[in-house]
Parts: sequence; structure tokens; C-alpha cells
Amino acid sequence: MTTDTAEEVEAAVAELRAVHLPQVRSTLEEVAADLHARPEIRFEERFAAQRLTGELEAAGFAVERGTAGLETAFVGRWSTRGAGDSTPTIAVFCEFDALEGIGHACGHNLIAACGLGAGLLLTRALSAQGAPEAHVVVIGSPGEEGAAGKVPMIEAGVLDGVDLAIMIHPAGGNAVGGTSLSRVALDVDFRGRASHAAGAPERGINALDASTLSLTAIGLLRQQLPDDVRVHAIVTDGGQAPNIIPEHTALRCFVRAADNAVLLDDVVPRVQRCFEGAAHATGCEVEIAQNTPPYLSLVSNPTLTGLSRRAFLATGRTLAGGDAGSGSTDMGNVSQVVPAVHPMICLAEGVSPHTREFASAAGEAETASPVIADGAVILAAIALTVFGDPALAEQAQAEFAAG
Repeated sequence: MTTDTAEEVEAAVAELRAVHLPQVRSTLEEVAADLHARPEIRFEERFAAQRLTGELEAAGFAVERGTAGLETAFVGRWSTRGAGDSTPTIAVFCEFDALEGIGHACGHNLIAACGLGAGLLLTRALSAQGAPEAHVVVIGSPGEEGAAGKVPMIEAGVLDGVDLAIMIHPAGGNAVGGTSLSRVALDVDFRGRASHAAGAPERGINALDASTLSLTAIGLLRQQLPDDVRVHAIVTDGGQAPNIIPEHTALRCFVRAADNAVLLDDVVPRVQRCFEGAAHATGCEVEIAQNTPPYLSLVSNPTLTGLSRRAFLATGRTLAGGDAGSGSTDMGNVSQVVPAVHPMICLAEGVSPHTREFASAAGEAETASPVIADGAVILAAIALTVFGDPALAEQAQAEFAAG
């Protein structure tokens, strides 16, 4: 990154924090608190979608609801006067679904507030006379937790005409760049034959044995898998009663790897054979389905990563030197289509997402407020810098094209 570009990012952060953030900060904090108080799981985020789209419309965005046939998906668009086809278009993603049982333990209420905040800050900063031309798109993508909600939106063309895509995610530390693991979800059903477990066990075909055997086979398989591969499963149906040989059991299994091709062409078939072998050994029938699209690994664009790093430092946040990401995100699918970045911003030092402790921190003003403020400013500063120097968008696209 050149000295001039670094100075532009720093100037953008300073202006956004001093002039525009105070006008929207209380609104963003209220939105985050409202979503935290009413957690909604994948594709049921009706309150969240209504709350976010209402704020966008009030700020002058033209909002499309129900994008890609998903009830809670939306796209908000705002442009400066005179912006044309050659003007950069930057998409800011909002996620807002919660986790079953433990609410906003991934901090998506904060992601939503940061994404909304970036949109509101940009409209204010870009409305000034002499501001650069810009197209701003705020995309509300539901169902990130387990359903890859961005994938049908991508397939419906939501990224058509978008030059760059950005978002920010709370975590246990600050990090930019890096990648994520690609992921496939397998839904597995074993079917056997019921019988009295004490009176006539020999007449049964035990579907629970098939589930148990398959998990044992996966455990043994792990020794032969690359270090980056992760396989983890739960039993969603373990039988009906102890005195009945289970005629049906079900598993849900996540398979992850750093490389998309390794996951899809090698690891997933090997895991599937564990299920098929267990069915054969126990005499059961097995059905294996992929009911959600694969999550592809994240590609962090170098230009956007550099802008992110400078914006983090300008807010006074320390970067430990590590890269973002070891889980899976459908932002990875976005990054396979357009240049993208997905930095992590510290909510509670050392606290892992998907825990009750993280959910609590996402709802406490003391920990949540700085994330909302800095996250919105970081995203807006990245976008403002690119709008002010469209050559940066061209540079990012050239890097993307080069792979």
C-alpha cells in the first residue's frame, strides 16, 4: 500500500469517527440490542430483516425484499448523483441469524449493525459536495449458520455489477486476511427393521448400530486425513425406545477442508463410504443427502486486506499478526465470484464464538458498542478510500483475475 493510500484511509477513519459516527451510533447500538434480544435462526429472521430494511429506507436506500425467493433476504441500493456504469459498486454484507439454543453466539447482531452502519456512514460522507461518485449496496443475507443463504442470492444475480464485497465479523481477536475452511453438510438416514429388543432381537436390523459404526469408522479415518480436515457429527435421531430395536436413526455431519477440490473430490467421498460401509455391515439401508450448498473457502483479496489492515490500525486496534478464519462461511462463496474481504474484530479477547460467553458479550453494551463503532467505521473507510481512488478497485479485480 502506498503512503498516499494509507493516509487516505487514516483521513477517512478520522472524518467518519469525528463527524458522522456520532449521528448514527445510538441507532446502530439499538439495532444490535434489538436483534440480540430477539434471536431468530436461519430463514426465520423476520424481525431482524424488518428492522434493518426500515433503517435503510429511512436513510434513502431503495430496498428490495425477498431477494432470490428468500423471505428474509434483502438488497438496499444507494448512489450518488451522477454515478454511472464506470463508478465502483461496493457491496456490504449484513448477517443476522442466530444459533439454536444459544442465540447470537456468533455475534451476527453485531455484523448486522456494522453493515448497516457502514451504509449509513457512507450516505452521509458521500452526500457532501465534491464527494466521489459511488454505488453502495447493502445486502442482507439470511441463513449463514448452516444454510449458506448467500448461495441462492449469488445464483439469483445479487453480485451482478458488484466490483467488491466487504463485511466484518466479531471474534476473540483482531485479524485481517487469511482464509476459511470449505464445508459440506451431510444428512444421513439409516433404516433397519424394528423388533422387541429383549423378546426377539434377532428379528431386528439395528439402525443405531449403523450410526454408531459409521461414527467409529470416521474416528479411525481421521488418522489418514490431512491436518486441515475436520469431520464432526451429531445424532439427530437415535431411536424411539430402549426396548425397540431402532428401525431409523439419523446423523448430521459437517466435513471441512481448506481446499475446495480436496474436500469435494477426496474427503467427502471417503466419509460417505464410512456411512455406506456401516449400512452394509449392519444390513441397513442408507440415504446420504447434501441439503444445503457447500461453503467454499474464503479468498481474501490482497488490496482489500491491505486497506482493512490500515483501517484497523487507524481505529487504534492492535493486530496480533494472525490471519482471520478457521471455521466456514458463505462469504467464501462470495469471494469466489468477486474480490472480497472478511476481517475479524475483537469482541472479547480469547473468547470463542459459538459459546454462551460470546453470546453474552454480543449483548453487553460495554463489549458490543466498540465493535459496532469501529466495525462500521472500518468498512466505511475501506469503501470511501476505493471510491476516492477507483484504481484500487481495478487493482483488486486484477488480483482476483490472476487467482
